[in-house]
Amino acid sequence: MLTQTPKTIYWSLLTHEDWNLYIAATLDGLCYVGSPDKPFEELTSWAGSRFPGSPLVEDDEFLQPYATELIEYFQGKRTSFTVPFDFRGTAFQMAVWNALCDIPYGETQSYSDIANAIQKPASVRAVGAAIGANPILVTIPCHRVIGKNGTLTGYRGGLDMKVKLLQLEKERAAIKIQGGE
Repeated sequence: MLTQTPKTIYWSLLTHEDWNLYIAATLDGLCYVGSPDKPFEELTSWAGSRFPGSPLVEDDEFLQPYATELIEYFQGKRTSFTVPFDFRGTAFQMAVWNALCDIPYGETQSYSDIANAIQKPASVRAVGAAIGANPILVTIPCHRVIGKNGTLTGYRGGLDMKVKLLQLEKERAAIKIQGGE
């Protein structure tokens, strides 16, 4: 468990088409994107372990810039995020999450690729655990990590969400390649 100074966590339920997920941010940036259709308890449990003693305050207006970028991504209008992040983890987790951010839109990498990128080639299982602990789905693109043999592997948001995100990116990247922009 990470100990942090309590800070207010602002949250909102993002609803767009068939996407319904909780998002949260501190004054420093986006800190949480939840799994689709999961109860509020997923957010409260995460907040209790990562930001102990921090109050949760519903604030749709504060979360609007984050919601806007996520919705633009879901609509295929955004391929990267400009909002600030407030992601906290161990040094190893941070290295993995930063490596995830380096995976280009529309592309995938394996767990081994990530382990090599952080110069820990023998840490493939630990990389998988760090990816599973990613608190900011979609924006920290852990959905772009697949098995070495190309198979889809576990995803905190569920395999349905992973398939949707990869398909969205694949279609968008194909349009861009064909000169559709």
